[in-house]
Amino acid sequence: MAVPRVKTSKARTSRRQSINMKLTAPTMVNCGKCGNKVLLHRVCPKCGFYRGKQVIIPSSKV
Repeated sequence: MAVPRVKTSKARTSRRQSINMKLTAPTMVNCGKCGNKVLLHRVCPKCGFYRGKQVIIPSSKV
């Protein structure tokens, strides 16, 4: 089994690990009914529509 000749420094280790730890912003789409920004595959909290159908009655309209 291969053995490293020199110890890997903390800076080198953390630099390598930080490349894979980056956060990505969630994908937002426009609601087809009201144009509000909504997460994919979620009911629009503003109008209550999902895929062109009324799913919930929003609390602002009640």
